[in-house]
Amino acid sequence: MRWLDWAVVVVYLTWIVWSGLRSSRRTNEMDGYFRANRSLPWWAVGLSVMATQLSAITLVGTTGQAYANGMRFVQFYFGLPLAMIILSLTVVPFFYRSGVYTAYEYLERRFDVKTRSLAAVIFLAQRGLSCGVIIAAPAIILSIVLGWNIVLTILAIGVPTIAYTMVGGVQAVTWTDVKQMAVVLFAMSAAIAVLIFGLPHDVSVGSALHVAGAVGRLTAIDTSFNLKTNYTIWSGLIGGLFLSLSYFGCDQSQVQRYLTAKSVGSARHSLLMSAFVKIPLQAGILIAGVLTFAFFLFNKNPMLFNPVHERTVLASARAADYRALEAQYDQKFTAREAAARALANAQGLDHASPEYGQARDGFVKAQADVSAVRAAAVGIVKDVTHDSTYTDVNYVFPTFILSYMPIGLVGLMIAAIISAAMSASSGELNALATATVMDFYRRHINPKGPDSAYLRFSKFATAGWGIFACCVAFYAANLGSLIEVVNKFGSLFYGSMLGVFILAIGTKSANGHGAFAGLLVGLATVFAFTFLPATQDVGYLWHNLIGAVVCVVVGLIVSALTGGNPSNQSSETHRFTRT
Repeated sequence: MRWLDWAVVVVYLTWIVWSGLRSSRRTNEMDGYFRANRSLPWWAVGLSVMATQLSAITLVGTTGQAYANGMRFVQFYFGLPLAMIILSLTVVPFFYRSGVYTAYEYLERRFDVKTRSLAAVIFLAQRGLSCGVIIAAPAIILSIVLGWNIVLTILAIGVPTIAYTMVGGVQAVTWTDVKQMAVVLFAMSAAIAVLIFGLPHDVSVGSALHVAGAVGRLTAIDTSFNLKTNYTIWSGLIGGLFLSLSYFGCDQSQVQRYLTAKSVGSARHSLLMSAFVKIPLQAGILIAGVLTFAFFLFNKNPMLFNPVHERTVLASARAADYRALEAQYDQKFTAREAAARALANAQGLDHASPEYGQARDGFVKAQADVSAVRAAAVGIVKDVTHDSTYTDVNYVFPTFILSYMPIGLVGLMIAAIISAAMSASSGELNALATATVMDFYRRHINPKGPDSAYLRFSKFATAGWGIFACCVAFYAANLGSLIEVVNKFGSLFYGSMLGVFILAIGTKSANGHGAFAGLLVGLATVFAFTFLPATQDVGYLWHNLIGAVVCVVVGLIVSALTGGNPSNQSSETHRFTRT
């Protein structure tokens, strides 16, 4: 990066942190710190909800995912619109009118304290892990740009995020998210423009996408019903529906967002905004990944996108083998470029003609040859580093940014990615602190303390969770495709959490014993499907459905065996919903 890029990064991040601190008003009161005094407009809440998902993981992981596997990941979001409509009609008015600070407060009123505490512990565990992954994504980029140790880059992101989240509370988080969304969208638009204008003059955008489609990069829908496939239309509509219901309806990081809205109507509008905007937005980011694939068909990219591992290999006994593969890669790349041009020029021909078929088959073979060389290089990296999970998918988009974007835009893109991580992780840290304070500190340790005591403890909790997330980030940076990692983390817990809220809100016969047992058995079942050899091939989106069904079934059975729901709990639920 050049001096102008560094200046853009420094100025932008300074402005974001200052703006976050300045946006905090009345944060010396508990309601202002945790719920913004229910004063935020629906559009700001909606953008904040979307910004939590449009993190640096999305920009780095999703584009890399699309480069490697195409548009299939968009199916992950197919259940989202229906989930948002369901939640807007049910859970949003329910929680908003209840007066709670966390979703888990209701579980004690409906069931008992042990169910509330278990649900809160589960939230803290999975959200703490996810927050670490959110920080890891831009840390990878900075480690490449600066040549720093990954620990230093993680701290460079985590420390300022912890600072303004501690001071500003949910108001600082929300208004920072609004600014972050605007800048990220502008930066991504600029990146797409560079990708398009970087294509050869004789290759149109349509032709480039056509070439990418010849090797499956534009395939967005998979109608097969295969539980072992992560992304199909069925896993997205069913598994994605349950994941979205749990994430937006039971996860404190999202519940807290719509509790800050001015009214129930505003809270509903904030969720519906995601329902109708998220899929097109996500499709656009995936298209950027596909365009990156098309761009690198005509513009040289390294054999492997991770320069750190490349240097490690070149310093090892396998250096000669790696150099030989690089020579093969240069030849195969040149052949693939020629084949890609031939297929692009043949696009206007009858697709049933021998000429078109020959051009298409030639490119498919050339792509397979390049992939084979890359696979051999990856094998060498795994052998040298003893890392069986190695993948360079997270380095694809950063390589394009640093190698091909013009001066100034490089800095803006890097700043946008870092800021996206800061905004997303600040929301997570604020929710983690809220649950820690309200569900544990106030409930079990200091139930009658003043607001000042809770606010003071929340700042310590924010710092503690920030340190934990930074530790997780160091591990997560080596786990593979980050966009999959964060969703796999969540899918371990989301289904069972949704199940316990279905028992609480949707049934009358469930009791605390049943809810507690259902939650535990649901979690155990999902962990078994994830880690036992016989079932670990089941796609992770299905884990959300499995966890919810098991939790509800076991909860109802145990409730029936332990006497059902006493009448006083039913009346308590009625009183709670009218609050």
